[in-house]
Amino acid sequence: MGSSLVRVNQPLRKSLLLLVLMTAVQLNAGAEVRAVVPTPTPQAIPLECRLEQGLWQPCSMEVVTIGSQWALVVGAQRWEFRHDGRGSVTMQHGAGSWRPVSSRWEDRNSLCWNGVCARGDIPLD
Repeated sequence: MGSSLVRVNQPLRKSLLLLVLMTAVQLNAGAEVRAVVPTPTPQAIPLECRLEQGLWQPCSMEVVTIGSQWALVVGAQRWEFRHDGRGSVTMQHGAGSWRPVSSRWEDRNSLCWNGVCARGDIPLD
């Protein structure tokens, strides 16, 4: 019975070995092999923003991943945000460095990160 199992699996072994050899030949020939992972397209949400107690003005929130990665765009300025899932938020303005910021609700309908505030239909999760 043991030898009949070997004979039954022999064609499968040959096919697998052939597949491995063909893949190795393709890789050696310079063929590029990579996984195709879809890149999330940021969703732009119209909001109003206020910078450093200034006037409210139109802006948009670009959400890459709800609750963990987003950006606020006010005119030509851009603020990137990341949430680590444990309560810490970091912000980057333009090409500046990432720095921790505190999040707080102001006036019951606007969410602020240090001197940058947004109000409107803010997706939280």
